[in-house]
Amino acid sequence: MKKILLVAMLATTAFTPAIAADLGRPVYKAPAAVAVPVTAWNGFYVGGNIGYGWGRFDADGVTGGGQIGYNFQFSPNFVFGLEADVQGADIKSGAVTTNLWGTVRGRVGYAFDNALVYGTGGYAWGRTELGALKDTRSGYAVGGGLEYAFAPNWSTKVEYLYVDLEGRAADFSVVRLGVNYRFPAAPIVASY
Repeated sequence: MKKILLVAMLATTAFTPAIAADLGRPVYKAPAAVAVPVTAWNGFYVGGNIGYGWGRFDADGVTGGGQIGYNFQFSPNFVFGLEADVQGADIKSGAVTTNLWGTVRGRVGYAFDNALVYGTGGYAWGRTELGALKDTRSGYAVGGGLEYAFAPNWSTKVEYLYVDLEGRAADFSVVRLGVNYRFPAAPIVASY
C-alpha cells in the first residue's frame, strides 16, 4: 500500500507542471473607457460687462452694457459662436462723444479645461454727438478675449475690441470685463 501511495504521489508531481502549462496565459482585459466631462460651452448665454474705452485725439471714457450669444462646441476643443451687445458709453474724443454703441460679432475659440480663448469680429454701430449734431454710424469691430468657467453655468471674461465707426474720430479701443450665465445645454463628453 505504501508503494502505491508513493507511486501515486510521484505521478501527480510529475504531471502537475504539464497540466499547469496547458492552462494557457491569463487573458488581460483593458479597463473600460472613462468619460471625462468637458466644460460645455454649447448653447445660449446672457451677461453684462463694464469697461474702459480710449482712442485717438485723447478719447477716453467708461462703457458698460449687456450681451447675448450662442456657442456651438463642435468638438471638445473648438467653439464657434455669435454674440450681440449694446453698450452705454461716455467716450469723448475732442468735441465728439460716443454715447451708445453695439456690435454683432462672430466668435471662434479654442477651449481647454475651463478656459476659452477666442477671436472675434463683425459689425459695429454707434451713436455719436458733435455739438447739437447727432448721428448713428456703422463700422466694424475686431478683437479677442479669454473666458473662464468658474461654476457649472457661470463664466467671466476679459475682452479687447477695436471699434471703427467710419469717420468723425469715432474709432476707439475697449477693454472690458464681463460675466455670463450659460443656459444648460447638452454637454460634450470626451472619452480617452
